[in-house]
Amino acid sequence: MVSYFFFLLLLLVMSTVIYPSPIFGPVHSRRLGISLGINLQPGDGKVCTFDCIYCECGFNGDRLPWEQRPSRKEVASRLEQQLQQMTVEGQLPDVLTFAGNGEPTTHPHFAEIIGDTIRLRDQYCPKAKVCVLSNSTMIHRQSVRDALMLVDDNILKLDTVDEEYIRTVDRPAGHYHVSNIIEDMKAFNGHVIIQTMFMRGTVQQTTESGECREVSVDNTGEQYVGPWLEAVKDIKPQQVMVYTIDRETPAKGLEKASHEQLDAIRDRVIAAGIPCTASY
Repeated sequence: MVSYFFFLLLLLVMSTVIYPSPIFGPVHSRRLGISLGINLQPGDGKVCTFDCIYCECGFNGDRLPWEQRPSRKEVASRLEQQLQQMTVEGQLPDVLTFAGNGEPTTHPHFAEIIGDTIRLRDQYCPKAKVCVLSNSTMIHRQSVRDALMLVDDNILKLDTVDEEYIRTVDRPAGHYHVSNIIEDMKAFNGHVIIQTMFMRGTVQQTTESGECREVSVDNTGEQYVGPWLEAVKDIKPQQVMVYTIDRETPAKGLEKASHEQLDAIRDRVIAAGIPCTASY
């Protein structure tokens, strides 16, 4: 018991954030407006197929959960209760957003939960969008693909097309090939919004020999932006969202991309005929 309360205290003092489960907010999103969050991971830790060095929820190994994922029934029940309360208060959400403590599409009943959420949205706040923020690692699964085709905003991550950069920054668990991810994105036939984090700075990296070295994580230069833009044009998304660091990060040495850098990248996407927004 003592160790458990010590664990809870540790979560409170850490600079990064762990979200309640299964419902959190509403919160004001830079990109989405008034967002009611739906967290399909445990409320006391993080479960994700990425271990991004910039993740506001911290590193996976530092946030191991004790609780279980919420059940499909629990998600629907808690969501309905929250929407009923927001109806009484006269403040309905602009969007119902699947996000939180890790990758939402890994939930074993993700597809069914999407169906429940659309039904409740239609009942209580028909003007609201249903949005999923995903790192794209599960879009090869047919059930996930079918579910994402039903949501209004299918927002998929593509930080770069450089495999080494992905291993350094996004740090996927298991097999990950960005070329496969791009092909899977193309298969949505435009029903996809690409979300890309641009940043600067350096991080310490340990080599296989145990040597520590400083590595640049700046993906704002042409080496990264040019190939990424070609992939974006190939995918033909309905929109692109470029953004930069906004909250505390577990890795030190990371820096925000400048307004000028994000604006320049945004303008190149728009020039290619694809709507794009930049969030600072």
